[in-house]
Amino acid sequence: MADSKKNKSGNFLLDLDNKDYLSIFDDFSEGVIVTNADGVIVYYNHAMSLIDELHPDNVISSKVTDVYDLDDSTSIIMQCLTKRKPIIDEPIYYRTRMGKFANTIHNVTPIFSKSKLVGAICFIRDYHGLTQTIASMPLPGKEQQFDNASITFERIIGKASAFVDAINAARMAASTPSPVMLFGETGTGKELFARAIHNHSSRSAKKYTPVNCAAIPENLLEGILFGTSKGAFTGAVNKAGLFERTNKGTIFLDEVNSMPVGLQSKILRSIQESKVRRVGALKEIETDLKIISSVNNDPHVSISDGTLRSDLFYRLGVVFIHIVPLRERLGDLELLVNHFIEKHNTLLGKNVQKVSNEVMELFKTYNWPGNVRELEHVIEGAMNIMGTNKTIRIKYLQTHFSHWSVKPGSQRLTRRHDDKFSEDSHTDLIKEKSAHEENIIKNTLLENKGNITKTARSLGISRQLLYYKIKKFNINRDIAK
Repeated sequence: MADSKKNKSGNFLLDLDNKDYLSIFDDFSEGVIVTNADGVIVYYNHAMSLIDELHPDNVISSKVTDVYDLDDSTSIIMQCLTKRKPIIDEPIYYRTRMGKFANTIHNVTPIFSKSKLVGAICFIRDYHGLTQTIASMPLPGKEQQFDNASITFERIIGKASAFVDAINAARMAASTPSPVMLFGETGTGKELFARAIHNHSSRSAKKYTPVNCAAIPENLLEGILFGTSKGAFTGAVNKAGLFERTNKGTIFLDEVNSMPVGLQSKILRSIQESKVRRVGALKEIETDLKIISSVNNDPHVSISDGTLRSDLFYRLGVVFIHIVPLRERLGDLELLVNHFIEKHNTLLGKNVQKVSNEVMELFKTYNWPGNVRELEHVIEGAMNIMGTNKTIRIKYLQTHFSHWSVKPGSQRLTRRHDDKFSEDSHTDLIKEKSAHEENIIKNTLLENKGNITKTARSLGISRQLLYYKIKKFNINRDIAK
């Protein structure tokens, strides 16, 4: 990151002669502290001075344990320097030597130069600032590029029967107060379905709040959802949670199976009683919400694996809608491709007309692990680098596509190396891959006598994923015992 040099004591320091790389942190909304290998602060940005209420001049060149009421065992930075390993999303409540208290989340990583530890860089998020940000706006990654009010069922593209069934079920569920659970792989469009349900409901004029349960640190999630009460913990203030703020509207709990099991029970109680209790409070507050949730794994597998409470699943899944992956509705490919070309023609100022026949054959053979979202990214990526050409061809596709092609006059997908084609295997690659995967799982189960934990460890996957694969391939575990 930066060159190191020795001071008179022989300790390695960060090279402060080069200010360029540090200046990029000046306007960060997060606090940033950079120290040398001894824990002496060499950089301290404006956001950090606001959190600590300290001037950088009074901090720089001081050791972190002199600035904060911490020692080598309680300071996250000093722990990182001692262990020489990153410490991620570590909550800490601390006091500066001047008496200012702060409740923060730390991400700190060591800095090495030629295998020598030369310092550490720490990113600090203020708890109260983080909760305010999350409560006031949808989480990143949602469909912010669209006018959310215009996302309707009519704008969800697909004619495959299973997909149309999902749209119809969602449309009918929108008119009831019952909870809806969406099940689909990453990129299948769960966010679009949730927003369309809200816009089609009688609550469409009220607030819609998406919450990515997997993206918020566990120690913050309860307070963000239910709110906090003054005195609940040191530094806590009276603050309404997202359930309160969304009252009369719709809340979307995305990837609810990623939520800590202990918090799931509180969510269940809140939904059943239509009440919330702020963290540290005795009083309950009535709420009126349309609850939409999503899971990206088979909920029955998650229940078996202990990551999803069965009672919460049955409560949230009153209406259960399965959104099929793109590989199961390849008949919609042409519709989707044309839609994304038209969309990005407008956004990028292009005049692309179509994809080549070779590209379309490739698309029909590809497995699409990222689903519709991946398809859009592939189209957008190609359109960015094709200049004034009007047809998307193989050479414009992303690198994970560019090594596949279709032989002229053949409907079979073949591997391409340095623009040369290998022999056609005359085999359906998707079926071949699945059969190979099934055999590996069966053999590993036999080797481990049906033991799920040992088999998952041998395969290098989670127990949850292994259960899913066993169910997917309809494997009888008893034959391995």
